[in-house]
Amino acid sequence: MYGVALRITPAQMRAIAAQLYVELLDGGYTEVCEFHYLHHDTDGKAYADPAAMSFALADAAADAGVGLTLLPTLYERAGFQAEGLREDQRRFRTTVDEVLAIQRAVRAAARPLLACGAALHSLRAVRPESLRTLAARSDGPLHIHVAEQMAEVRDCLADSGTRPIEWLLRHAGMDARWQLVHATHSVPAEVEGVAACGAGVVLCPATEANLGDGVPDLPGWLAAGVPLSLGSDSQVVRDWPEELRWLEYAQRLVRQERNVAAAPGQEPSTAARLFERMGAGGGRAMGAKRWGLAAGARADLLVLDLADPALLGLPGENLLDGLVFAAPTRAFARVMVAGRWVAPDRAAIATRYAQAMQELWSKASA
Repeated sequence: MYGVALRITPAQMRAIAAQLYVELLDGGYTEVCEFHYLHHDTDGKAYADPAAMSFALADAAADAGVGLTLLPTLYERAGFQAEGLREDQRRFRTTVDEVLAIQRAVRAAARPLLACGAALHSLRAVRPESLRTLAARSDGPLHIHVAEQMAEVRDCLADSGTRPIEWLLRHAGMDARWQLVHATHSVPAEVEGVAACGAGVVLCPATEANLGDGVPDLPGWLAAGVPLSLGSDSQVVRDWPEELRWLEYAQRLVRQERNVAAAPGQEPSTAARLFERMGAGGGRAMGAKRWGLAAGARADLLVLDLADPALLGLPGENLLDGLVFAAPTRAFARVMVAGRWVAPDRAAIATRYAQAMQELWSKASA
């Protein structure tokens, strides 16, 4: 991963991201919150345009037809006790001022379907004073990876005497702008604290399974009313029905229960409850003032193929359960973003992607 990160150019970034965004579009995502920390040139120095890599992603989103909330990321050190980053992380190095400058440049471009917030890579990767400064000076959504692995929890306890989410609750002044990505390892008091401050949680089920991170307290987050959304994170999975399937099935396996996310008498089905909660939380995660089927919200629509064998004949109230729990992954029949049916030039995107991958991997084997 670091080897590729040290070679990739802005043009290659655009080609690869466009392919990814098309695949996410096919998987039912109409907006991407891009946790972006590959900012500098291969030598670790800034490009002539410090936002060059950010605009490569914006161009890729335009190619694919998806909305993009860019999250330029503060990344200062390799661990809690580290003075700075490793040499192979040199392209990630940023300061608060650099993150804010990228944010201003992206917003000044005033492109359709392009918004900008900010992110902090993690507690271990930023200094406490920098975290507080960025939170105070940035507006819009603010994302942070937190409590993803037990190793991180142990390291945070050793460094500060507190757990990662506990530290944020005590010292970060969290509010509704904040999005805690992963939040896999929590305790009830932390769940209550996050609910009280209005922050959201971004769950990444497939990535957490792929990396062996653990299983989040989904019933706890749901019961507390915390805004929840889905993150593809490592992109090992690129469609939300499968992510919801992983999310619910992991709960069933560890708890040895069925329909863990169900709310009998409140929601029509398990999948419907998850879909509604993730949809509402997703709007919060991207910083949208209105989201979903509401007056004034952006017109984003997914069209199901009701003739699909997995859905054929299902009553309307069971369609989401059929899609999530009984249907193999298939592209949606049509996708609308901001009132326009999206039809990206898939052939051109695929060609540029193939060329970029050949260039990157030929250098890796040279």
